[in-house]
Amino acid sequence: MKLFKGKLTMPGRILFLLAGVCLIACIFFPLWHLDLEAPQYPEGLSMNVYMDKIGGRIDIINNLNHYIGMKEITESDFPELQFMSKLAIGFAILAAIAALTKRAWIGTLNLFLLCIGGGLGIYDLWYWLHQYGTDLEPSAPITVAPFVPPMIGSNKVANFVTHTGFNLGGYLLGLSIVLMVIALWRFNVCEKKEVTVKHDIRS
Repeated sequence: MKLFKGKLTMPGRILFLLAGVCLIACIFFPLWHLDLEAPQYPEGLSMNVYMDKIGGRIDIINNLNHYIGMKEITESDFPELQFMSKLAIGFAILAAIAALTKRAWIGTLNLFLLCIGGGLGIYDLWYWLHQYGTDLEPSAPITVAPFVPPMIGSNKVANFVTHTGFNLGGYLLGLSIVLMVIALWRFNVCEKKEVTVKHDIRS
């Protein structure tokens, strides 16, 4: 099977190097965002999730969440922020090794592990959205029904409209996977074994 025994051609090697660049770049851009709109905040409030931190107006968002009994959002509650960027660097190094050695099996392993990591990351995002939206304090000043903000889309809670979706970092991560798939599918050739045929010479 060429995904494990093949060799990457030059275009495939370049695609793997580009995939590695995308993996490094996605560390510096938000993976996912949440934007809040309300009459009292016409400029909007945003929260951006990076691989190693949470940015945006978290202080104001936490103050607002307090009124509906939502737990305060703090980076210390997300242990995955401590190692996600290191994993991205590891995947980028593995992509570079696949490109330099031309070995398709290394690229296939990298793609497999990256897909597993991406799937776990999406589940992790859903899990935290579910936890924060459904574990509400019953004695909060404002009572709202438990809810789960969508990973992509919009919903309304009280007088706030929430818009969520992936950001540039998330798109770069997805692009790295696409580049690896193209490289392994389109620019990967099986190694040809040389066969020596011996002829009997009879005089």
